[in-house]
Amino acid sequence: MIELDLDVEDLVGMRFAVSPLMETVMSLRTPLLPTYFVLQMPWWRRVEKDVAHLDMRPLASLVGVRRWVPDFLTPRPEVPVPDFEDELEIVRRTPPEKVAADIRRAHAGRPVPSILRLDEPARLRDRLADLLREYWETALAPYWTRMRGVLEADMLYRARQFTRGGARLLFADLHPAVRWEAGVLRLDVPAIDYRVDVTGRGLCLMPCLFVRSTAPPISADEPPSLAYPARGIATLWETEPPTGGEAIVALIGRRKATLLGCLDRPASTLDLAERLGITPGAVSQHLSVLHGAGLVTRARVGRVVLYARSELGSRLLAR
Repeated sequence: MIELDLDVEDLVGMRFAVSPLMETVMSLRTPLLPTYFVLQMPWWRRVEKDVAHLDMRPLASLVGVRRWVPDFLTPRPEVPVPDFEDELEIVRRTPPEKVAADIRRAHAGRPVPSILRLDEPARLRDRLADLLREYWETALAPYWTRMRGVLEADMLYRARQFTRGGARLLFADLHPAVRWEAGVLRLDVPAIDYRVDVTGRGLCLMPCLFVRSTAPPISADEPPSLAYPARGIATLWETEPPTGGEAIVALIGRRKATLLGCLDRPASTLDLAERLGITPGAVSQHLSVLHGAGLVTRARVGRVVLYARSELGSRLLAR
């Protein structure tokens, strides 16, 4: 059990972030546990051949018996959507002694695979960073626009939950392992036990596509953060967007009807353009018309504008 003590200032300063590095590191577990990460397997089937030329053994060896990964590979983001290279630079600056300690901790007392040369932690750290960059560029970067759209949509939803009902509503449906009681956030995490006072350090919440449960830092010494399963994972790899009935197609046109059908969750212009195979400019024009008609809403998350169906748009699509 992990317990995080949060005061009023912590709640006001609580923030959300998306971490491309965390997605990269957590995704390493997918091919190792295919029956556990069922929803993520469509992604793996797409990229399996593409990563076949990479030496994945050191990266796969990072995953411990409890599905843990070393803390130094998932640094807490300091901005809402950091650049992958900036996050990787933080990894490269990790002190060698922390590299070795975090890897041992992730393996929970079990022997560390010999391919992870803990007698040369600085060299191992740099080798892992190089491999992670290759893996990211091959397996995740080509799909990052789509992935980021799902993650940003989750952040928007959670922010609205917090605005409407405070911490109680926000944490109520974050995950069954999360409980909020009298200023304490309790995380039911097997085999990890610590209690920390968050005061002054802030709490960062991170939606993640490659976790099924909550994923806090293993060590209590890390900055407070919590990765949790993002909403919409099951729909991430859908290829055929709904178009609605023929009546709505006749009313607003097939392209706008298709866009409206895609907006069951918030999405950005780039996300929609990639999913539909049309230019962002064309998507923007159609969205402008739909927004003017009151069929979609829009909200800014950081530098990105997310669109979603309005109540009127949902009723129209249902006809």
